[in-house]
Amino acid sequence: MKAVRAEDLDEYVGKEIGVSDWVTIDQDRIDKFADVTEDHQFIHVDPEAAKATPFGATVAHGFLTLSMLSRLAADCVLILEGVKMGVNYGFDKVRLAAPVKSGKRIRGRFTLMSAKQKIPGQWALKYAVKVEIEDEPKPALVAEWLTMQVV
Repeated sequence: MKAVRAEDLDEYVGKEIGVSDWVTIDQDRIDKFADVTEDHQFIHVDPEAAKATPFGATVAHGFLTLSMLSRLAADCVLILEGVKMGVNYGFDKVRLAAPVKSGKRIRGRFTLMSAKQKIPGQWALKYAVKVEIEDEPKPALVAEWLTMQVV
């Protein structure tokens, strides 16, 4: 993560902030997510049955891909100097564009769309995020993600 001064945020608006490292979405991670969310649909947890689907293999839950944004962002988003805490603030848009097959690697590409001080010391940052799948033409996910940092 790159530390920046709040007064310099405007310099980053409209620019790609960074690209995360690749992260593998293996079957163990998918199975654990299924257990936590109690979503054991066969396309996620039964490799044999999933072979017969158009996907040809098990796929990650869309919400698993979405939940990986925090991990992917840790590699490259902006952190305000003097930050006391940062939180998820929500989404303006989320689209699950392509499934992530078990064993594939994903990475996040982050562009700062806006940075606004809501009240003194609270900054709302909006990122355009694309989660890419290694060796795949379509992204897994595109989103407009809102975060809040308190300094």
